[in-house]
Amino acid sequence: MNQIVIAPEVLEHFRELAKVTHRSDADVIDEALNSYLAADRHYLEVLAARIAAADRGEFAGEEEVSRFFSEHGE
Repeated sequence: MNQIVIAPEVLEHFRELAKVTHRSDADVIDEALNSYLAADRHYLEVLAARIAAADRGEFAGEEEVSRFFSEHGE
């Protein structure tokens, strides 16, 4: 068994969710940590791919940037 320190208010949210979903605190915390780690892993993979593209000189041109901002606002 491992021990970690969780802020009391966060632990209370886990306990409330566990109670409402009829699951153990450990199951809810495990799922939350796994979800966070999966999202973080994905973010790092995307970031690494974008850095590699930038290193290869694959940048958006001025026209592409202008088009993006005209479509999505500044």
